[in-house]
Amino acid sequence: MTAEVETKYPVQIMDGLLQLRVPIPNNPLGWVLPYLIEGRDGWTLVDSGWNVPEAFDALEQQLNDAGVGFRNLKTLLVTHIHPDHYGLAGQVKERSGATVIIHQRERDLIRSRYRNPEQLLATMGDWLIMHGVPRDSMDDLKTSAMPVRAFVDPVEPDEVVWGGERLPIGRFEFEVWWTPGHSPGHICFLERDKKFILTGDHVLPTITPNISVHPQQQGNPLGDYMASLKRLEDLDVTTVLPAHEYTFQDLRARLRSIEKHHEERLAEMIACVGDGPRTAFEVARRIKWVTGTLDSFSPWMQRAALGETLSHLDYLVLEGRLSKRLEDGIQYYEVVATSR
Repeated sequence: MTAEVETKYPVQIMDGLLQLRVPIPNNPLGWVLPYLIEGRDGWTLVDSGWNVPEAFDALEQQLNDAGVGFRNLKTLLVTHIHPDHYGLAGQVKERSGATVIIHQRERDLIRSRYRNPEQLLATMGDWLIMHGVPRDSMDDLKTSAMPVRAFVDPVEPDEVVWGGERLPIGRFEFEVWWTPGHSPGHICFLERDKKFILTGDHVLPTITPNISVHPQQQGNPLGDYMASLKRLEDLDVTTVLPAHEYTFQDLRARLRSIEKHHEERLAEMIACVGDGPRTAFEVARRIKWVTGTLDSFSPWMQRAALGETLSHLDYLVLEGRLSKRLEDGIQYYEVVATSR
């Protein structure tokens, strides 16, 4: 029996394009996949990793193994400001002087999420209670995301994009695609001539990214996400380079699979509301989650599941299939008669 050979990173995807792998300790995702792109006067890094020693050391080692090092980084592109993508941005900036580029909507979140989280905490408790979280669980859920903020060394961007820009980098010319949903300012990078796309967390080979409503992301994130998926359907690409898991080829098939997953989840939400009325937390307790029941989750995972549930419930309200009402400070969802 032949022993499996572990892949050594960085991996060359094609001339001028390398895939790195940076660990995310104590997290089921395992690692993030940054990308290194050769330019005419230096290199561009897409995403970075958590601000922890294991991640920094892996990033530094792989940059050195590529013959690049921090000294030759000219640009850092950030797909979105979640810790596994943005966490090391400050250290990368400090060591390289690279120009940091982020979508405008993500820049707007940096202050409230990482520089002034007390303001977010001040509103989080009432928000959790409104959506049915028991008071004896509220404090744990309220503070559950605070430790994650320690994994970010925040830095303000030098430039912002809105989507639609062209970024020439060496032999490549990337188009910036604004793909909100997983995060309000999430962006992908399309190389149309060479038929590949860097998708960040927007499209992953087997995982469906968390799409949540929370105090910093109101509106209709699931609707935004589904519309963002639709925009990619007609792209002529042969290689998809995501930020987690592995490279894959059939973008259209994966888009259809993700859309089907959310359609099934929406139907399950209606069934879980049942004869109602139900709070979002009650619905989340009834949903079948891949990794267990809501009550078995950590407070951080419970809050993520609540946000995911809310994005689907509010989507159904906007479609006219559910209604919602506020009673004594608690929000309830009910099935509209024609959807029963």
